[in-house]
Amino acid sequence: MTYFQLFEIPVQLKVDRTALSKKFFELSRTYHPDFFTNESDEKQAEVLEKSAILNKAWKTFQSSDATIKYVLMEKKLLEEEEKYELPPAFLMEVMDINELLMDTDDAEATKNIQQTIDNLQAEIYEPVVKTVEEYKEGVTTEAELLQVKDYYYKKKYLDRIRQQLAGMA
Repeated sequence: MTYFQLFEIPVQLKVDRTALSKKFFELSRTYHPDFFTNESDEKQAEVLEKSAILNKAWKTFQSSDATIKYVLMEKKLLEEEEKYELPPAFLMEVMDINELLMDTDDAEATKNIQQTIDNLQAEIYEPVVKTVEEYKEGVTTEAELLQVKDYYYKKKYLDRIRQQLAGMA
């Protein structure tokens, strides 16, 4: 059972978290282990497993990146610990940002680097925004999903730089 089947929602790259909250609390009550203490050990184990899956699905759906990763993995387009090769032009931009980061120690320069990262993130999201926001099972092509995969890995790079930047503040 996929996370989407569990929540009884269509496969999507961007979930409605508000609607999901209601379903999560409903399912949490349905699969709460405390309600099954008088059941057989087998039934208790089954409910405990469903409760764990529910919590894992909920955590996945709380993050846009985790949701994208989950869908791409379900589609066999992304593997755990995959060594994905990013375009050299993007890597050069990231290298330039990293050099700026190493050479800076003032707040204004840090703010400028943050703005550069924000601009680059908007730039990499623009080609996939429609696919992410309007994904349709059976309609969205593999090529479109591969563009989303490229975005996913580029964003991971930018997120690492953001963490470095936050550590400097």
